[in-house]
Amino acid sequence: MTPPALSLSPAPSSSADVLVLAARSGADGVTVLSGSAPDGLGDELAAVGFGGGKDELVRLPGAAGGPGLAVVGLPEPVDEDALRYAAGTAIRQLAGTASVALDLPAEDDARLGAVLEGAALGAYAFTDYRSASRAGVKTPVATIEVVGASDAGDTLVARALAVSGAAALVKDLVNTPPIDLYPASFASRVEEAVEGLPVTVEVWDERRLESEGFGGILGVGQGSVRPPRLVKVDYAPAGAAKHLALVGKGITFDSGGLSLKPASGMVGMKYDMTGAATVLAVALAAARLALPVRVTAWLCLAENMPSGSAIRPNDVLRMRGGRTVEVLNTDAEGRLVLADGLVAAGEEHPDAIVDVATLTGAAMVALGTRYAAVMGSDDLVGDVLAAAKASGELLWPMPLASELRATINSDVADIANANPGVTAGGMLLAGVFLQEFIGRTGDEDDAPRIPWAHLDIAGPAKGPSAPYGFTGKGPSAVSVRALIRLAEDFSQR
Repeated sequence: MTPPALSLSPAPSSSADVLVLAARSGADGVTVLSGSAPDGLGDELAAVGFGGGKDELVRLPGAAGGPGLAVVGLPEPVDEDALRYAAGTAIRQLAGTASVALDLPAEDDARLGAVLEGAALGAYAFTDYRSASRAGVKTPVATIEVVGASDAGDTLVARALAVSGAAALVKDLVNTPPIDLYPASFASRVEEAVEGLPVTVEVWDERRLESEGFGGILGVGQGSVRPPRLVKVDYAPAGAAKHLALVGKGITFDSGGLSLKPASGMVGMKYDMTGAATVLAVALAAARLALPVRVTAWLCLAENMPSGSAIRPNDVLRMRGGRTVEVLNTDAEGRLVLADGLVAAGEEHPDAIVDVATLTGAAMVALGTRYAAVMGSDDLVGDVLAAAKASGELLWPMPLASELRATINSDVADIANANPGVTAGGMLLAGVFLQEFIGRTGDEDDAPRIPWAHLDIAGPAKGPSAPYGFTGKGPSAVSVRALIRLAEDFSQR
């Protein structure tokens, strides 16, 4: 996806095709919130029944020779979240327009940054696989001018483009059909994506995975003719005092394996690599922003397919580090590849580990399709939630229920990957399983565990059935903005 040309300007340009203003409606009528609004606009909006709600956009004729007008609803409170949302919904709904100027009430850098970010996020479309129907898809706004002035203008624009570019990368990868995006081709896409950035890429093929004991990734991938991969993306700037490790589930297609999903359950399973795409995008955004923090992304890539070579229920896998897992459900495969990635990440003793995965349907049952779950070490969970709040993302804390550990004891191995037939607490059980693979801060047996947080994004990752704000139909890139903010927070410690 080509990013929009994004800029700040002290006044709206007369060359824009559309000028976007903001207004709200209340007991006293319509209140126009933009400084460049023409006289009488409030009365004109009232006459057409403008309600000022979220996602409301009204098109009006502009002055002769000037840009057309569009007015977006901006309900109270007018904070960063509301401004990000309003800018994004305006740009999304104005697709097909070449250039847009946004005059929203953003009086400080934080609010200007939110407008820039929302506008850039709203300028997305995926048309790579359209042919006859391509003409019917409106082209995203190519040039966006945000009205405002700041001494940090260049920095604000650069950050908005880095964040929106990270979200677009996730959406592009998730939108790609699994016939074209599989472990080896995903690894190739990583190498293309890092070109020109100060990061290193290391790829484990199936032979190296076997020789180095990555039994979880190998086991999940052995049913496919397209073998698995582990990809490490390392941004390590000189002098970085902190190290944040990110581990992403990258199941490029999930049939369920021999524990086969029903046909309808397989639709959308190309989304099961969203976690890997997310951690990649966050690491690259950190590099683009030159954050003074080391960010390492581990992409655990496999295709979960049924075949004569696929793992079976009751097979035992030996994970990285030696722990053994009895597989009781081959459709609980995400935790198997993540276990290998968590162990590998922990071997470098980072300051924190965050894993991201479309892990359980239970997360959607518990939290719906807008909220993602986070669980793990209390302090790090708090940091993640604070980053989510600051970036306008919807994450919700969930407990790690220690009493569930006994339910995944195995008769023959160190642990089982599931408790078949028991649906209660399925999201929490997955977190309890993953906790077993978190390493220690040092090589000593009694060293504290590395702070860890687990994000289950299964609910919101697929995105909405109907667009809203800056989020269109399809993948949502959930948690990208929160994790970029978390990396920024780490860089300031």
